[in-house]
Parts: sequence; C-alpha cells; structure tokens
Amino acid sequence: MITTLRRLWAGEVPLDEAFWTWAVGGGLLVNLTTSFLFLALIVADQTLAAAFVGYGLSVPYNVLVTVGVWRAGARYEGSRMRADVIRMVTLIGMAILSLT
Repeated sequence: MITTLRRLWAGEVPLDEAFWTWAVGGGLLVNLTTSFLFLALIVADQTLAAAFVGYGLSVPYNVLVTVGVWRAGARYEGSRMRADVIRMVTLIGMAILSLT
C-alpha cells in the first residue's frame, strides 16, 4: 500500500487509475467516512477529535490525490485537453471536499 501511494504521489500511476480509483473512488470513501465520523464526534461533543478526523485525515489524502493526478496528467501521452480537464476537475473537487 505504501509503495502504491508513493507511486501515486510521484505521478507514476496511469492517469485514469489516479483519477477514477484514487480521486473519485477513494475520495468518496475517505471524505464520506471522515464526514460521518466528524458529525458523530460533534454530536458527542468531541470537537477536537472531530476536527482531527474531519480535516486531519481527509485533507492530507485530498492533497496526495491532487498531486498524484496532477503529476500523472503531466506524464499522460494522450490528449492534453483530456489530461488538463481531469487535473482541473480533481483540483476543484478536492478543494471543495477539503474546505467543507
């Protein structure tokens, strides 16, 4: 798993895998899970733990994925427009997920 994350960070994962598996699939899983836990901890009046779970876990993942997709897009040998659209969708999507 660590090796795969290092490959993702370095942009060595194919662009489609970086986007669909890590940004879309993993992003939904990580961000929905941390949002649910955040709300549960807020209800339990555990604000410090909620902040850690809500931001301390999801934001680093979102940064990792954004950098990985961005770098994979730079290495992509297909359509430059396609790579740039995927990069921007990931950047905007992860920024929204990180800030809400």
